[in-house]
Amino acid sequence: MKIKFREISLSKTNKKRLEIINTIIEEYQKEGYVLTLRQLYYQLVSRDVIPNHQKEYKKISHLLTEGRMAGFVDWDAIEDRLRKPSQPASFSSPGEILSAAINQYQLPRQAGQKMYIEVWVEKDALSGVLGRITRKYHIPIMVNRGYSSVSAMYDSFQRFKSAQENGQSIKIIYLGDYDPSGLDMIRDITDRTNDFIFGDVTYNCPGIEFTDFNFSVEAIALTMDQIRQYNPPPNMAKITDTRSKDFIDKNGAQSWEVDALKPEILNSLLENAILKSIDFDAYQNIVDREGSDRDKLKSLKQYL
Repeated sequence: MKIKFREISLSKTNKKRLEIINTIIEEYQKEGYVLTLRQLYYQLVSRDVIPNHQKEYKKISHLLTEGRMAGFVDWDAIEDRLRKPSQPASFSSPGEILSAAINQYQLPRQAGQKMYIEVWVEKDALSGVLGRITRKYHIPIMVNRGYSSVSAMYDSFQRFKSAQENGQSIKIIYLGDYDPSGLDMIRDITDRTNDFIFGDVTYNCPGIEFTDFNFSVEAIALTMDQIRQYNPPPNMAKITDTRSKDFIDKNGAQSWEVDALKPEILNSLLENAILKSIDFDAYQNIVDREGSDRDKLKSLKQYL
């Protein structure tokens, strides 16, 4: 919804940019996506509306704020995924909570699979985009925000251990930037998880061999092949990063951010990776059971 809170004066250039911004927003709203500021920025860069520079990002941030306050841009079109209030759920009647329960009823869709999957992403901005796929297949999504803390890695290991005890192999599907840190995080996740696995089976689980754990990390984005195919706007590699020298020696001085790929491309990459790793018939059987169970739950409404 567009709501006006104050008058603003806009140059012809900024009026034109707001028109382009609204065009981009409308394109993504039709597909059911809500953009972050950074995703919108990359769409403007990729369409040659603005150059890829930090000062331009700040300008767009300010323009978008002014445009929303002045009623030119839909308030629901851009979201801040970090600054959201937490509050308990409440319902106005027993019928309302029953309807909510029916709508939300789902069985664990990874049950019966030979592989337990999680999706890990470097940035929180992607969690909202990828959520439509992870929710569909009941796959946990983990936002690293850089290198994960030891607490988060330990909690992850507990989930992996439970899956292994159920006879499942474990796979992390990873999405991150093509830059020194983004690529190194793949190594970091693998090494630190193996530290827990190896240490646990060595010191706490006599009789269990290290090789009993089938654990892997599959990095599906961002790759150099995708950079060549989709041509996302480049950034300069951060020379302050301790890993930058090796990266620049192998890749040159440019780096690329995974959020620069369009949401529909990211979702396609993720869903294809998931479908290659699961037994789809087993998944579909669970979805069919959900529908049958939901019909049974609906019959309870007659007693309210």
